[in-house]
Amino acid sequence: MLTCKQASQLVSQSLDRPLSWRELVQLRFHLLICNACRHFKQQLNQLLIAIEQLKNETVLDQTIQLSTDAKTKILQVIESNP
Repeated sequence: MLTCKQASQLVSQSLDRPLSWRELVQLRFHLLICNACRHFKQQLNQLLIAIEQLKNETVLDQTIQLSTDAKTKILQVIESNP
């Protein structure tokens, strides 16, 4: 049986990698019986949806202009974090 800490870690990890069959079964069972972790998963999914919407709105907004220096700094940060 997973603890809430383990379950929340698996929920987060599932965003970055596919869970193994065993992890998936353990997580689903835990989510069936744990309202707090189920709520955490829902909040995380809502956050991802909001981030995606904001990203899409920002990409389409032609009024946003960045200096070359700002673009370079952002690119450096992105490339330095795998």
